[in-house]
Amino acid sequence: MGSSGAHGQKIAFLGTGKIGEALLSGLLRAGKDPADVLVTARRPERAAELADRYGVVAVSNAEAAKLADTLILAVKPQDMGALLEELAPHVGADRLVISAAAGVPTAWFEERLAAGTPVVRVMPNTPVLVDEGMSVISAGSHAGEEHLARAEEIFSSVGKALRLPESQQDAATALSGSGPAYFYFLVEAMTDAGILLGLPRQVAHDLIVQSAIGASVMLRDSGEHPVKLREAVTSPAGTTIAAIRELENHGVRAALLGALEAARDRSRELASGGK
Repeated sequence: MGSSGAHGQKIAFLGTGKIGEALLSGLLRAGKDPADVLVTARRPERAAELADRYGVVAVSNAEAAKLADTLILAVKPQDMGALLEELAPHVGADRLVISAAAGVPTAWFEERLAAGTPVVRVMPNTPVLVDEGMSVISAGSHAGEEHLARAEEIFSSVGKALRLPESQQDAATALSGSGPAYFYFLVEAMTDAGILLGLPRQVAHDLIVQSAIGASVMLRDSGEHPVKLREAVTSPAGTTIAAIRELENHGVRAALLGALEAARDRSRELASGGK
């Protein structure tokens, strides 16, 4: 690939925490040359540790902005203002800026960067740490197909990436950004139920976790509607339908609808600067 392809381009990770490091290692496993990957971190020893571990190049924020074609901003939303102040003088409109900060709209970046700078907003979730992430990608007003494709290539190295209009980012945050937590909550509750039924905690945990993995893979690979898969387990007057009736009696479906709406509303609040 020539310099126009993503392989020859320099990518900088600014503020390389857990998610940033997961992306970085995913990209290297996907074949990216470590010499083309720059990292910055607030603590110099953290940057040095990453450079040592992955063979990438530790630089300052200003150097990253000058040298890289693509800048991935992976700091916390509350640290983004200070980072942008530091970067803005060095970022030309020929760069691609990718933000992985929850709730910060692309317009916020566009106001602070050179006119015409392409910005892509991405909401990854924590399973990027095990290469099973779900990342939602939205274009700012100056980002085109090439920029979306570049972001997609980077985030696809640690799971799946899906393009959505930015107006749907808050909904996606409620579903996939926060999503893993709902499943952990469910597993925790079902494990407690197993203990109540007389099983040792570890046995209950193992039974539930493997059932969750099996169900997930069937959902992904069978192409069947979840209702169909559920009905295949639910025999007449059997154990499963007795359990389903209790879930319906307790309004679990309604609770989930309310929970995801609350998460969406909170995402909107945070995006508009709410505390």
